[in-house]
Amino acid sequence: MQTRELGRSGLHISPLMLGGNVFGWTIDEATSFAVLDAFVANGGNAIDTADGYSVWVPGHVGGESETIIGKWLQRRGRRDDVVIATKVGWEVNADNKGLKKDYILRAVEGSLKRLQTDYIDLYQSHKDDETTPVEETLEAYAQLVKEGKVRAIGASNFTAARLQESLDASAKHNFPRYETLQNLYNLYDREDFEQNLAPLLLKENISAIPYYGLAAGFLTGKYRDQADLQKSPRGAGVGQKYLNEKGLALLTALDAVADHQQATPAQVALAWLMQAPAVTAPIASATSVGQVTELLEATELRLTAEDVETLEQAKPVKAE
Repeated sequence: MQTRELGRSGLHISPLMLGGNVFGWTIDEATSFAVLDAFVANGGNAIDTADGYSVWVPGHVGGESETIIGKWLQRRGRRDDVVIATKVGWEVNADNKGLKKDYILRAVEGSLKRLQTDYIDLYQSHKDDETTPVEETLEAYAQLVKEGKVRAIGASNFTAARLQESLDASAKHNFPRYETLQNLYNLYDREDFEQNLAPLLLKENISAIPYYGLAAGFLTGKYRDQADLQKSPRGAGVGQKYLNEKGLALLTALDAVADHQQATPAQVALAWLMQAPAVTAPIASATSVGQVTELLEATELRLTAEDVETLEQAKPVKAE
């Protein structure tokens, strides 16, 4: 499988990143191990997680996903074969949140311990913290890079203006710069990324590694009516946002292109992202070995110009 470089970091990853948000949430440790095994066996090498996964689950405290990945790394001995990306800054609890220097330096130790490794390949600011000067945040990352605990840094859920502010501070103070941006981007959610973020990323050679590449599963085609929303814990949220005229028109377009390509809607949606300007690798999660195989096959799919037009011009059909 061909690899792509993350920004100017020297880190090279598969064109698809495996999302770790489901580990310890919708799938247990054994299934998570099977998913990770299948991902690496089939050519994948980049795994994304966060210290806040999965604090939203009742009874969870955060770090569940990192812990499972760490156990897998330790038992399989695959640390040098994979690129591990994790994040800091989400509100894990009232005392653990934000991007202040002392908190980052403390939080990274927890992530390293849970991941059972002595370095993180890509350490990301999970969301912007406007109460902390960007210089303070970047100074913390500079220390971690110098100490060998972090190889490269990335941003997530940043606006273009705030990303630019951080890039300017990195250049001025000779701090490491954000090499990646992990924001929302998929066939349904396009406007903010394409209009505001992509131009900056292309200009600065920063890699987009978008999350919700499958719109929380909606673009797989498994949620087509209200009854389908009962199929998973994510169903209610998916239906509220995506099950509408625009979403159904996209599913119709995905079905048409999938039929033309002899592929699945999920593969087409990911292939579209992989061919999008500024995108290095979308992030997608899988809850079974079969899903892993399906998602990785998207890396071999090449959409035609007509396919892309069908997807990007999808509109609701107006009743006569």
